[in-house]
Amino acid sequence: MSVGRIIKTEADVAEGAAWLATRDPALARALEQAGPLPLRRRPDGFAALFNAIIGQHVSTASASAIWARLETGGMITPDGVIAAGEDGLRAAGLSRQKIAYALALAEAGIDFDALRHAPDGDVIATLTSVKGIGVWTAEIYAMFALGRADVFAPGDLALQEAARVIFDLDERPKEKALRAMAEDWSPWRAVAARLFFTYYRVIKGREGTQ
Repeated sequence: MSVGRIIKTEADVAEGAAWLATRDPALARALEQAGPLPLRRRPDGFAALFNAIIGQHVSTASASAIWARLETGGMITPDGVIAAGEDGLRAAGLSRQKIAYALALAEAGIDFDALRHAPDGDVIATLTSVKGIGVWTAEIYAMFALGRADVFAPGDLALQEAARVIFDLDERPKEKALRAMAEDWSPWRAVAARLFFTYYRVIKGREGTQ
């Protein structure tokens, strides 16, 4: 199986956005309000995935503070995490659960270079086989660290809320329903995700909240 389209530049995002605009009038209206969509690419590899785990269920400020301590302590590589052990990771601010996740990831031996060339389904399966990495984290990694153009993260509450407003739904679509809706946005589902994330900030701006 081929990897499919990789989003590398803002031009790629713009191409996908133009395709979505012709696909659905509701998406075209949302794009007008959202403006140019961000590239949102980040480096791939162990540190990117570990950082995503650190950010689960904590504020951005807390995650940044913990990550800074991990960086200072040399604990953002598999060897560094294993060498730090439970005591070192706890001292950096990780909970018992996240210590277990960090060690599981460090010991998983994921071949991150190979993931760049693996089909989307294999990427998700490889990552979710590691304790502490759910489908949402794997899909976010595939979209923004690997640049996969046709991956979506329907379990994300921001995407669900954006979909509710964009399509004037009575309630937020649940993960299964939004995953089915997203099939219409293939092969540019990751650009639809960028639109929804951006549009969600537009919604919050209207409400005067962050």
